[in-house]
Formats: sequence, structure tokens, C-alpha cells
Amino acid sequence: MKVSIPAGVAIGLAALFSVYHLVLAATTLPRVHEIGPIVACMVLYAAATGAALFAPGRALPVWAACFSLATAVVMPVVAAPVVELRSGPGYATWWIAAVGTLMVVLVVRGRGAFAWAGVGFLAVHTVAWAGLDALGSLGVLGSVAWVAIATVFAVAMNRATRVRRDFIRAEQETEDWQAAQDAHVFERQFRLSQTTRMALPMLQRIIDAHGELTDAEREECLHLEQAIRDEIRGRSLLSDDVRAEVMRLRRAGATVQLHDDGGLDDLEADDIRRIHAQVADALRQARGADNVIVRTVGEGADTAVTVVGLRLDVAASQSAALGAGLDDEDGDEDDSVALWMEIPRHLVA
Repeated sequence: MKVSIPAGVAIGLAALFSVYHLVLAATTLPRVHEIGPIVACMVLYAAATGAALFAPGRALPVWAACFSLATAVVMPVVAAPVVELRSGPGYATWWIAAVGTLMVVLVVRGRGAFAWAGVGFLAVHTVAWAGLDALGSLGVLGSVAWVAIATVFAVAMNRATRVRRDFIRAEQETEDWQAAQDAHVFERQFRLSQTTRMALPMLQRIIDAHGELTDAEREECLHLEQAIRDEIRGRSLLSDDVRAEVMRLRRAGATVQLHDDGGLDDLEADDIRRIHAQVADALRQARGADNVIVRTVGEGADTAVTVVGLRLDVAASQSAALGAGLDDEDGDEDDSVALWMEIPRHLVA
């Protein structure tokens, strides 16, 4: 259960208390020696309170805290000399409660050090001005008590906020862990279903034949085993068309290797479909290759996938053995490359 006071209500209450102090100050103007200093204190207090209440940010800006502290220092110095205390305590010392209220606002806005400096100066000045007994009779102890209560409340709220933040972080980590576990379970189930779909017909054939398979069936088992490995090592490269072309090449006697080294996970679905289509088209062009390697490129490169088809050139090897073509310094490796294709990560407009 969360219990809180809206910020507008809290600001409204603080503003109401501040206006109440100004009203008391206005009612005591006929009973002071000079009106000018009291009016100046009223204006200064109104400006400092407005800055403390309405300054932006969760924590009060330093300039506003300094302005409020300066106000707490100036008001007793300016107002005390024009107040008559012989008739006993009264509303003429309104600025004592007003300073306490302003310092409480500082505590709530996260500037406790400024607030304690303000009420500390208020207490010292009051003792120097009216004596030690004035701390209680003029309400200085009350202002100090309110600042102390506000400090305890602010510390408790900050601690509760930190605890709440820790709980939120722990809840988020738990949700992330649960999501990861669900993803692992889904991935495992998907891979199992994919493997079952691919291998079940051949497994049923093995059962029906009691293990007595023909050479063609044994070779098909090897192709299926390689296809299952593709689902693990090259899963981001696979689509139905790519699977079909890879199987066609293997059945034709070629060796096909798929390597998913990452780099495609951040792409949009349209780019993934385009890359799969281009990979399938590249495999169709690699019909004369004996070894085909398809590999993804890591993030940050313009190329997403490279497709390389190599041809075992038996004739070239025999010529080299007889000493022919020795003056062709860089043709041997180029002659063995049947296909080289780089598929871009994004289409260039």
C-alpha cells in the first residue's frame, strides 16, 4: 500500500503557513517602532519562500538555498531592533516562526545543512538579543523542533525511497531472468520440434528396416545430421529456401558450412528476409563448387553475410605437378574460387 501526499497539496500547505506569517506581520505594524524594516522583511520572506517552494527540480537549487539562508540571517538582524519586548511575547516576533517555516521547506527540498545553519543563527541571535529564556518564550525552540522533525522525516523518506528503488531493481532483474528462462525454454522446444520434424521420417524408416539401410539412405542420414547441426551453428542464416538449397548442394556432393557469428539480430524483418533470399540465390549459383562457406559478419560492418564457393581444381593440380603454369604467380588461388558474394546489411538507396 502506497501512501503519499500530492506535491500540489504539500506546496499549498506550505504557502498557506507562509501567508499566515505575513498576515501576522501586517497586524503588528502599528506596534513596532519603524514600519520600513518590517515591510522589507515581509517582502524578502515572500520572495525567499516563493523561490524555495517553486524552484524547479526535486532538490532545491543551491542559489535558492543560499537565498533562503541569507533571508533567515537578515530577518532577525533587521526586525529585532524595531520590536518592543517589554510588553511580553507577542506576534511582533513573527519572523522567528517564519524563519522556522522557511527552514522546514529547505529540509523537505533536500537542503538540510542550510536549514540547520539558519535555525542555528536564529537561536544564537535570539540569545544575544533577548537572553537565554527567550528561546522558549519567543518560539525559537519550536522552530528548531520543527526542523528536527522535518529532518527525521526526510531521512526516513530517503531511506524508504532507496529501499523501494532496490525492490524495483530486484523485481526488474527477476522479470529479466524469468524472460530469459522463458526464452530458453521456447528456444529449446522450437529446436526439438524442428529436429523432430526433420529426423522423424528417417527414424521411422530405420525402425521399419530394423537398421538395414541402403547406402543412399545412410548418406541421407549424414545429410540430416548436418542439417540438424545447421540449426545450431547457423540458425540466423536459415529459411526454408536456404535449407532446401543447402540440402541440394550436399546431395550433389558439395560440403556446405553455415556459421552464425552474430550481427543479424539487430536487423529488421524485411532486411532478414532480403538476406535469406540473397543467400538462397547465392547457393543456387554455387552449383559447381565443392566447398561452400556461408558466414555472418559482426555488427558495425556494411556487409551482413559472405558466401564463398571453392572448387577443387584437379586439372590445375596435375599441371602444377608437371611444372606448367609456374609463371602465373597469383592465379592458383583465384582459379579455385567458384563464387564470392558479399550481401549488404542494408539496401543502398
